Amino acid sequence: MDFFGIGFGELILILLLALIIWGPKRIPEIARNLGKTVRALRRATHDFTAQVTREIDLEEREKPRKEVPPPPRKSPEKARKAEDER
Repeated sequence: MDFFGIGFGELILILLLALIIWGPKRIPEIARNLGKTVRALRRATHDFTAQVTREIDLEEREKPRKEVPPPPRKSPEKARKAEDER
């Protein structure tokens, strides 16, 4: 099992150290706060991504589309010369 690049043994060691440092009564409170923080970060990231996507879509809609120019017209003199050559 590889959790954020941390192996199972390392994860157990971290949990044991947290248990020793903060005690069994504060661990659920810390986990709850950590969960709320991660949730808030995810929501902020999602909101930011949605806003950037909206701005890009608006910019693309407002951008004038490139019109294909009509083919160049031949001047009447060139048209006559082309007819004479045939």
